Amino acid sequence: MSVQAFTRRPLLLAALGAAAFGARAQGGYPTKPITLVVPQAAGGANDAIARVLAQRLSEQLGQSVVVDNRPGAGGTLATAATARARPDGYTLLVTADSAHVIGPALYKSPGFDPVKDFTPVAPVATAGYTLVANPSFPAGNVAELVALAKAAPGQYSYASAGNGTLNHLIGEMLQKAAGIRLQHVPYKGSAAAAADVAGGQVPLSVQSLPSVIGLIRTGKLKVLGVVNAQRVAALPDVPTIGETLKGFGQAPWYAMFAPAGTPPAVVARLQAAVASALDQKETVDRLAGVGCEPFKGTADQLAALVKTDLPKWARVVRETGAQVD
Repeated sequence: MSVQAFTRRPLLLAALGAAAFGARAQGGYPTKPITLVVPQAAGGANDAIARVLAQRLSEQLGQSVVVDNRPGAGGTLATAATARARPDGYTLLVTADSAHVIGPALYKSPGFDPVKDFTPVAPVATAGYTLVANPSFPAGNVAELVALAKAAPGQYSYASAGNGTLNHLIGEMLQKAAGIRLQHVPYKGSAAAAADVAGGQVPLSVQSLPSVIGLIRTGKLKVLGVVNAQRVAALPDVPTIGETLKGFGQAPWYAMFAPAGTPPAVVARLQAAVASALDQKETVDRLAGVGCEPFKGTADQLAALVKTDLPKWARVVRETGAQVD
């Protein structure tokens, strides 16, 4: 056997093995439970959205779909681990824009490439975000907060879900837009941060509506303003921050990704299942109940969104001076 034939043989065997793996992954998918990795703690927006989606997907796909919360390092640890998972459609990432397109700008070594290491499956939802305060806090709106903070720079603190999270970065953006200085208090998850604001340990926080809508409805938190560019359906009478600070506004998004190399037929099956789930009234109602809305779109549109948001958030990180340490 020639050297060329010898070197070609393992390559041929490897190619045949990969093809066989792809065929097995596509044939009859899914044949076992699917895990949705959520790189944030339970109780936040991504967790709430993933749990709504998991139930609907289980019905669509005929297999159990479980949510696996893996918080840490602004979502980068779980995202990097999912990038290395077997690309067979059984380990998927349901993530927030903060972990996927902001984390790479905040961390020197996030451990993953958001474009090369993942195959976009589908956008899933957008979430309402709010600036909330303890009911005893003297400011009742954004203008009053700005006046208080300017009179006492650095005196007031805001809690976030952790360094590098969207809550953190929006807080930094708010300070820059308003010309104020607040103290950042990072927590290990949005639920813990919200609980301490309700308890009076910290006066302020930027929070997703799924994290705090119950506390708002029971009067344990008050809303100073909505972070989104438009008012949200769950709080129609609450002004946006942008109504006071012109040009301010964000629409946080959540989406599903698969590890790069996942067979196209598997990705297509997942895309169809997500689209069908988002078309169901029960899904829409359950998302609305936690302050979220379906975000329908194609995999190509999601890929384009990621590529657009990466440089945008890198610029925001530079301009705000946000740091994870």
